[in-house]
Amino acid sequence: MNTQPTVFAQIMAFLPMHEFRKCVRRYRGDYKIKRFFCLDQFLCLAFAQLTYRESLRDIEACLLTMKNRLYHMGIRGRVSRCNLANANETRDWRIYADFAQVLITEARRIDHDEDIGLKLKETVFAFDSTTIDLCLSLFPWAKFRKRKGAIKLHTLLDMRGSIPTFIQMTDGKTHDVRILDDLLFEPGAFYILDRAYLDYARLYTLHRHSAFFVIRAKSNLQSRRLSSRPVDKTMDLTSDQTIVLAGHKSKTDYPETLRRIRFYDRENDRHFTFLTNNFLQPALTIAQLYKLRWRVELFFRWIKQNLRIKSFYGTSENAVRTQIWVAITVYALVAIIKKNLAMELPLYNFLQILSVTAFEKIPLNQLLTFSDDHDSIADDCNQLLLLNL
Repeated sequence: MNTQPTVFAQIMAFLPMHEFRKCVRRYRGDYKIKRFFCLDQFLCLAFAQLTYRESLRDIEACLLTMKNRLYHMGIRGRVSRCNLANANETRDWRIYADFAQVLITEARRIDHDEDIGLKLKETVFAFDSTTIDLCLSLFPWAKFRKRKGAIKLHTLLDMRGSIPTFIQMTDGKTHDVRILDDLLFEPGAFYILDRAYLDYARLYTLHRHSAFFVIRAKSNLQSRRLSSRPVDKTMDLTSDQTIVLAGHKSKTDYPETLRRIRFYDRENDRHFTFLTNNFLQPALTIAQLYKLRWRVELFFRWIKQNLRIKSFYGTSENAVRTQIWVAITVYALVAIIKKNLAMELPLYNFLQILSVTAFEKIPLNQLLTFSDDHDSIADDCNQLLLLNL
């Protein structure tokens, strides 16, 4: 008799269940619940994320085909569309948001020393948002345009490990720059921002918290140059200047000096102007820091392609928030497992393997090793067949 736990159960074993129970008690998630508990809901939704289930009917059908293994996967309650839909509507989404923060903290801790390609000891964050389109008739609370609904995910990404440290969901009408008011700035850290966040009063608040920002300047920047520093033009640097803002409102909002760096992107034949409050790092480092911002775009693209956050299992705001936070929890969990097992396998490949082996009773290390060997053998076989043709 094979007593090995399923692959899904092995993955869930990495979860700090005592922290999950704390989150449930904090919001009384299981109060007066007798059958389908918050843990059952979470495991079903995590299973849906890992195996690419598209609907509640899909989740129910897939899990019930392996009904005899559900207990050993940790699912004690009766799995049904009705139970899942009711849980998504009524269980407080903050349970899963708080639990996601626990895993995010752990993922950041184990990835703290990851190299970002620059000689910097400081923490580097990139802040941006992505829009998820929704049907306004089904999601009337997600205001965006007259005939279109949407939500925005405002995300602060730690560049060491590409772990989201702050996520806030708003309707599509919320302006990106307003979310800066909700950030808790870390002294000494760098915050990389697109020019949509160019608000001098908010940047000055960041500056007064002893944090640094790197942001693109707008073309209508009004400023007065105070001094210039020499630059290495062979590195495509055009200028490095100390400036003060000249516009009446802007110099009131940001009364101190700024550093303006101009950089020529030879590959795309474009000129960039960056503003920063850091006067210590080399000009080239500031330009390279801004280039790291593309990682947050890759993060958005990755989660949209590999996690279920574009089609939802419920239409209420609570159901949508719950699904998004469970998706982020799964992302952080997979990152933790990948680090703990010292895997060289990309996250995409790891998720693909898990999606077809969730019910298998194979040790996780053996499964991943076998997958690597199988891929190389398959490649060799294909090559032989090609040569035989």
